[in-house]
Amino acid sequence: MELNNVKETGVLIAGAGPTGLALACDLARRGVPALVVERAPALFPGSRGKGIQPRTMEVFDDLGVSDAVLASGGPYPVAMVWREGERRGEHRMFDASEPTGAAPHAGPWMLPQWRTQEILLARLRELGGDVTFGAAVTDLTQDADGVTVGLSTGTAVRAAYAVAADGGRSTLRRALGIAMTGETVDPHPVLVADVRIPALDRDNWHMFSPADDDGLALAICPLPGIPDFQLTARFPAGTTPDLSLRGVREVVAARTHLSADDVTEVRWSSDFRPRAALADRFRAGRVFLAGDAAHVHSPAGGQGLNTSVQDAYNLGWKLGAVLRLGAPDALLDTYEEERLPNAAHMLGLSTRIHRGEARRGAATQQLGIGYRASSLAVETRAGLADEALRAGDRAPDGPDATTGERLFDAFRGPHWTLLAVGTDTELPPLDRTLVHAHRIPAYEPYGKGVFLVRPDGYLGWAGADATGVRAYLRSHLGAVDLKST
Repeated sequence: MELNNVKETGVLIAGAGPTGLALACDLARRGVPALVVERAPALFPGSRGKGIQPRTMEVFDDLGVSDAVLASGGPYPVAMVWREGERRGEHRMFDASEPTGAAPHAGPWMLPQWRTQEILLARLRELGGDVTFGAAVTDLTQDADGVTVGLSTGTAVRAAYAVAADGGRSTLRRALGIAMTGETVDPHPVLVADVRIPALDRDNWHMFSPADDDGLALAICPLPGIPDFQLTARFPAGTTPDLSLRGVREVVAARTHLSADDVTEVRWSSDFRPRAALADRFRAGRVFLAGDAAHVHSPAGGQGLNTSVQDAYNLGWKLGAVLRLGAPDALLDTYEEERLPNAAHMLGLSTRIHRGEARRGAATQQLGIGYRASSLAVETRAGLADEALRAGDRAPDGPDATTGERLFDAFRGPHWTLLAVGTDTELPPLDRTLVHAHRIPAYEPYGKGVFLVRPDGYLGWAGADATGVRAYLRSHLGAVDLKST
């Protein structure tokens, strides 16, 4: 690799989409130097992945961006079904849900992908990081000590680890020779565009059904906080949609009561063939796959961006533990162990929703995702009821009697949390920068016991008392000094 100069960093992240930016934010708050490189000259400009699920909202809360996400977005509007120019009734795209003490976010939150990325980039810059735009990955080599990535700028980056967050056509994944196994979900191409249609009301997500039931539907959804709509239109198999203003106007005029001139502007447009694909591996040596580089979803159900952000959230604390705390490299093997089966499950759900075989219900909120089968999940209690919270499950929110705030306030940050619920059992002295200890009275979502909450909000260890907590931390974090400070 003959290049002009070599930069050094802890983690090289290829791709400044939601995955790469979320990972960079997580690493920055852990003090891990990371370099994000993006082949494009600027952030992605379209609304494509516009649905933020409740579990991802919890992740964004921990990363410090939930206020901006809430301020910039809005709830999904009720769909209005049109046929032959007439309103034929309302349709709710998602099963209704309400916030609870244990799960404070209900239903998906709409936010155009470009705005999500702007918020994450602003947060990254607050934390001292940034993105190098116009720098495409050209090649990669790795050895026992790190990776060297060549860039189109003529420079190279030497890093301890690299993360491919560079999309479904990932250059890094291809350089590693990792295959993706998948299927075509729907042979019909889909046009998606951000458009301006002043003549159309913004009270509903407008669904236009064709009179002859040929399946070539069109939908126009108002985007929150801006005058744009996201338009999606299905086309016959084997055709290529016209992405120009003229092409978008023609399809709107042909399939709706609107005229061509009612579409005043096309601000961004693209087309895709719905498919589902999963990488055979999520790790190859010192390189990890995350987001679309690891799994490609149908957009149905709004799972792609959310699964991708949670890849980053799972990987971030583990890279931080290895690079900052000296945890064993084997901890990083649990990334693939935990995320690959979950991505496979969400891919299946997206495909079933696309084909009309499943509804957009509780499973799409991703609050039920967990890691009970993981080697990091250690449950020491016996005789638990079937519905009991267990090691590997998501740690619920709730009141925190020690502060008068919420448990999520206690969990927020790069630390672990040792939570004693309904018990006065003694807790071991631990390094307070690594593990924060809290006590609360018995609380139904937890029951009683001692729970070690991982930095990503899942229960790593659970027991009737704290016996075994120190051994668990030493097992997975290595020779970390656990003494109280």
